[in-house]
Amino acid sequence: MDPLTGLEAARAAVYVHFPYCLSKCPYCDFASIAARVVPQERYAKAVLAELSLRWPEGRGVDAVYFGGGTPSLWDAAHVKAVLQRIASLGALAPDAEVTLEANPGASDEARFAAYRAAGVNRLSIGVQSLDEGTLKALGRAHAPGDVERAVKAARAAGFENLSLDLIYGVQGQTLAQARADAQAVVALGAEHLSAYALTLDKESLAEEVPLARALSRGEVVLPPDEEVTAMRQEVEAVFAWAGLRRYEVSNYAKPGYHSRHNAAYWTGGEYLAVGAGATGYRKDGAGGVRWSNHRSADKYLAAVEAGRLPEGDRETLGAEDLAAERIAMGLRLVNGVQLEGALAQHGVAAGERTEEVARLVKGGLLELRDGRLALTARGFEVHSAVAARLM
Repeated sequence: MDPLTGLEAARAAVYVHFPYCLSKCPYCDFASIAARVVPQERYAKAVLAELSLRWPEGRGVDAVYFGGGTPSLWDAAHVKAVLQRIASLGALAPDAEVTLEANPGASDEARFAAYRAAGVNRLSIGVQSLDEGTLKALGRAHAPGDVERAVKAARAAGFENLSLDLIYGVQGQTLAQARADAQAVVALGAEHLSAYALTLDKESLAEEVPLARALSRGEVVLPPDEEVTAMRQEVEAVFAWAGLRRYEVSNYAKPGYHSRHNAAYWTGGEYLAVGAGATGYRKDGAGGVRWSNHRSADKYLAAVEAGRLPEGDRETLGAEDLAAERIAMGLRLVNGVQLEGALAQHGVAAGERTEEVARLVKGGLLELRDGRLALTARGFEVHSAVAARLM
């Protein structure tokens, strides 16, 4: 249990990025590539090699996350080999949370059963919507029926911990449609739900994100901010009625089912990241090091196969940097963060933050609860702006 946020988090987490997809979604800005033929074995060997290059032997791990891309295209034998390599380098906890992202259109009971046998115990299924019009607007290839079949297949394969992703604020979407989407997704009975507003940065992403290019040209018009906020509120109300409580800006869960892997990010934990485009962080004395691997799968493979770390970028973080991030990430949680504890953890003085906190509390954006500094309902709607004022 993290003492500053009250949230159970991984001591150290491992993120494994699988960049290949059957098709590239027009809103996606992740490191992913549409491939007719996936180099399954070659990519697996590269990930295994990078794990050996990066991970100190004896380092405990209690959360592993296979993200993408579409990791459910990766054969279970390769997923198993990666988990075995992680276990051989350190102590993979017996109760480790092991999550794999799955696409509803690339899912079946036999495949899910193979992942379960390989050691995966949590599935994150990219639903996005159960409305045909919204799925079309998002450029998704699957249909609502595929989602229902994927959930049934996961349950039949023995998965007792499912997370489903939902997107709202989509072009052409109405408040009633967002509410109906939320009702449809909770009816599937998942233990964890994530709900994200569609966000397109038409300045920095226009070159690689087709939907962002369309937005910059005026071909796509997203709902106004106040309507998107209303959609989020409707989604939260429906989720709460179903027993899923908001515990983070975009995440909701039944009691005991929050994401331990993601909590490592929110509570200042270390996260080893391997694979093309993956970003990781490790502590280094009083500071830390963050790295990002090559986004290009070809560059990534070439570097690892040459015996080099496949980094495209590396950043050294000082105590002040880490303290600021600890506060910003902790404020993403409904429980908030102990401000003094977060600063003391990195040996950083409060300084002008004390006065800024007082102004934000007076302005109704922050509140003190049980010794923790937390966003109010109004503050959650402008989380990034509030966090920036405390960094």
